[in-house]
Amino acid sequence: MKILMVLTSHDTLGDTGRKTGFWLEEFAAPYYTFLDAGAALTLASPKGGQPPIDPVSDTPEGQTDRTRRFKQDPAAQAVLANTTRLADVSADDYDAVFYPGGHGPMWDLAEDPTSIALIEAFYNAGKPVAAVCHAPGVLHRVRFEGRPLVEGKRVTGFTNGEEEAVHLTKVVPFLVEDELKRLGGLYEKAADWASFAVTDGRLVTGQNPASSGAGAVALLKLLA
Repeated sequence: MKILMVLTSHDTLGDTGRKTGFWLEEFAAPYYTFLDAGAALTLASPKGGQPPIDPVSDTPEGQTDRTRRFKQDPAAQAVLANTTRLADVSADDYDAVFYPGGHGPMWDLAEDPTSIALIEAFYNAGKPVAAVCHAPGVLHRVRFEGRPLVEGKRVTGFTNGEEEAVHLTKVVPFLVEDELKRLGGLYEKAADWASFAVTDGRLVTGQNPASSGAGAVALLKLLA
């Protein structure tokens, strides 16, 4: 079982002067869920090397059992520091792909032709695609059989209410909830910050950081 995890290389939060990147919990929870299930993991990012961690996700308040495990795991830290360039990976070599969120993917992966083509290659080959929190936004230019991939599918992602709560509604390029609806996705959500993941066929989406573990478990079920 070979799983590709794709992380952002973008570290600037719009024009706020603040830093962003991927959300640590959304990497750590799936990473260890997959690793503990015996999966072989490859990490990739548009630029390769060390992807930026959103500093807000690395505060004491943001820590979970999985992020603490990562902090004490030099091997995992070394893997993360040496991600493969996204242009150098092929869907042919993996059984599934997982996109952790954080605000970073909204700027680079959502518009990256390499990422878009990669997701389409996975999906066209009948392989599962998973994305959590802001990462469902990377699907907004992905198409399947000439239509938006999410059209007519049950999906979730970071809610408008959650974005308002972090005061970034006017900063992000688009709102994940609104964009998934605009594309014809059958958008669903739980209470803000609750764990919630949706599977429709071979597409898995999770609502927020707390949903990243559930999204990983859902992906493993599709691979079982």
